[in-house]
Formats: sequence, C-alpha cells, structure tokens
Amino acid sequence: MTAWQIATIGLGANLGDPVDQIERALEAIDSLPLCQVLAVSGLYANPPIGPQDQPDYVNAVAEIGTTLTPEALLRALKGIERAAGRSYIRHWGERVLDLDILAFGDREITTPELTIPHPEIAKRHFVLAPWLEIRPEARLPDGSRLADCLEEVSDHPLRFLRLPRWQRQGVGPPIEPGVEALSQRADMPDSSGPPDSRSPS
Repeated sequence: MTAWQIATIGLGANLGDPVDQIERALEAIDSLPLCQVLAVSGLYANPPIGPQDQPDYVNAVAEIGTTLTPEALLRALKGIERAAGRSYIRHWGERVLDLDILAFGDREITTPELTIPHPEIAKRHFVLAPWLEIRPEARLPDGSRLADCLEEVSDHPLRFLRLPRWQRQGVGPPIEPGVEALSQRADMPDSSGPPDSRSPS
C-alpha cells in the first residue's frame, strides 16, 4: 500500500451502451477498496482513432483518491473491464469498456505492465479536454501544461454529450478524502480480480 495519492483515470467505450458502461464503471471504481472518486468530467463523443469501421467512442476522465499502489490499481481496473465483458478484438478496436491510468500523482513508472504517465496523453483530444475540465492547471510530471498540448490536437472532433449520472446526482464527495476516510474501506472484499499483465491501451 502506498500513501494517499490522486490518480487520473481515462474512461472510454463504444460498444453496447457506452454512456451506461462508463457510469457503471465510475460506480465500480468508487466501490473499490481504498479508492474514492473525487471528480468526473462530462461525457464526450468522438470518432475512433483506430479503424474507422466502428462506432464513435464516449470518453470521460475521473480523478480518484487512493492508497493502492499503481500496480494494484491497474489490476483492479482490469477486473472492472472484465466484469463489463471486455475482450480483445483488434488493436485500437471496439471496446465495451476501456480504463486507463493516465497519471498517478507525480510518479513516472515504466514497467512491462504499466507506463505512467500514459504515453498517448499529449496526442488525445478526448483525454486532454475532459481532464482540463476538472483540473485546468494540470501538468505532466515533466512540467508540460496540458493546456498547451490541447492546442496541438484540437482538430480531432469532440462533442459534449452531458454530465455523467455520478456528477448530476451529486454522488461524489464534496471534498477530497484523507487516508483515514479511505482506510475505512480496507475491510471491503477485494473486487480487483486476478493480476492482468496487459499494458494500458
């Protein structure tokens, strides 16, 4: 277990009911032991960046407070993906649910299983715009301003859909939790599932 950190999570889906998949994923993340959703962006529709013979994606970005290690958080997110029915179809292909760790505090991690910050952040309008919505001053660990990155990718179409149910219903906490609040979840059953060695896409 690590000290309390803010992790930034990218959420996406383009199969089934993408909006519902993302909203259910937010509830599942908030229910994880030692995790709490702090802030969620709006939901955005955009064309796929991979093969074009697939539906448009719906994307969002969330910040969570956690005392899990980055590796444990990755396993937990992969467990949520599997529970939603995700299976590999093709590279950059269709997804029932896609959950990526975009950042974990100011940590920089490179392992066979995990790269933080996510290496594609600066190229993805559907990551930058929602992230800046909830944290306008966001920077990468190397000091790069996300607002500067956004100017380079704004030609990728992005359409605001609506606020997620999590935000509209005021489900989230009004303030950031401390370690004590997160530790109250330590006795919850582990829903992370078995380890998964796949790198975030």
